[in-house]
Amino acid sequence: MTGYRQVLTVPGMAALLGVSLLARVAITADVMALTLYVVLGLDLSYAAAGGVAAALTAGVALGGPLLGRMIDRRGARVVLLTTVVLQVVFWLSVPLLPYGILVGAAFAAGLLMVPAQLVTRQSIAAMTTAGLRRAAFALESVQGELSYVVGPPIVIFLAAQVSPGVVAWGVGAAIAAGGAGLALLDPPLRADDEADAGTLDRPRRREWLDPRLIAVLVMAFGATMVLSGTDLAIVATLEHAGQVPWAAVVVATYGVASIAGGLAYGVFPRPLPTWLLLGLLGLATVPAGLAHTWPWLCVAGAAAGLLAAPTLSAVAHAVSRLAPAGVRGEATGLQSSALSAGFALGSPVAGVAISASVPAGGFAAAGLAGVAAALTGYLLSRRSPARPPARAPQGLPAPAQDGGRHSRLISP
Repeated sequence: MTGYRQVLTVPGMAALLGVSLLARVAITADVMALTLYVVLGLDLSYAAAGGVAAALTAGVALGGPLLGRMIDRRGARVVLLTTVVLQVVFWLSVPLLPYGILVGAAFAAGLLMVPAQLVTRQSIAAMTTAGLRRAAFALESVQGELSYVVGPPIVIFLAAQVSPGVVAWGVGAAIAAGGAGLALLDPPLRADDEADAGTLDRPRRREWLDPRLIAVLVMAFGATMVLSGTDLAIVATLEHAGQVPWAAVVVATYGVASIAGGLAYGVFPRPLPTWLLLGLLGLATVPAGLAHTWPWLCVAGAAAGLLAAPTLSAVAHAVSRLAPAGVRGEATGLQSSALSAGFALGSPVAGVAISASVPAGGFAAAGLAGVAAALTGYLLSRRSPARPPARAPQGLPAPAQDGGRHSRLISP
């Protein structure tokens, strides 16, 4: 764990991860808060609640590159404070809006969601050296798993105790507090040797959005398809067995295993290619369909979960490495969009497979989607021509080119 201690001793890193965790827990819980408000507060159907959730998710997916580009041009603090104000307005108005307007407002709120993940990932790339970066991104992926384990259950518990409108206000307050905290910290987005990158000409998109980066985005999409499809397959399997109340235990086991895997991966002596991690995650997911009771699902989920956080960590690390400093925000936004799109589509794909066959079909569909994304990423990354040396800031030498065995080791 020496690497993690070194990461946390980087000036400002512990504060960044702590404040970011608050924001991410709240952002992870926002869909659940809106779902419960529509169902319990407005007394509408789950289908209606799904419409609001879909609008919010679509906004988040489309807003990632937009916010990333704004961060590249205006800096993190301006974008964070702007989105904080808009989130406060939205969440305060949630209990006052009729359903039709709420759907449109949810889309706008997603489009301008506080970019906690974007800022955190850019700052990690800027604040750490190459030797610490993988451990730092492993901590970031563990942070994401913690937010999913903690956020939605807290909202469900509180919704049963108080008004769902009050819960919505609480989620909005936590999102605003996290965003304001990040704005107050104003962490660096570029390393010292990249400080002048903003004065250089912004590279055209076709110059940096090459097959290697597209490969990473495809694999980000595939990773969250696996995770989203797995969640639905767990519920379907336990419903078929009459054990739905145990779904929370199975999902929690998966999350704990993912956290353990992420922490272990961060201290591995050598990184593994992203395509290999994703392919293994997909292959490990398929056999979970053989489990028909919750204890065996816990075992199968733990085996697959060990690879979840490492895969997401490798994706984030690859994006930070491949994107030039001047467009890192937009590239990180594209990564967030790919992750959101995978979450949105994973459940429907698994659902179709479950409806057409048996609950085990959901695990097979999710796992094979991951394998297909891994294979696509591998082929795209191998077709990419060598990228020319990055343009160095004035007064700094151009970065040395890695070659041979080292280049293959760090390929996405």
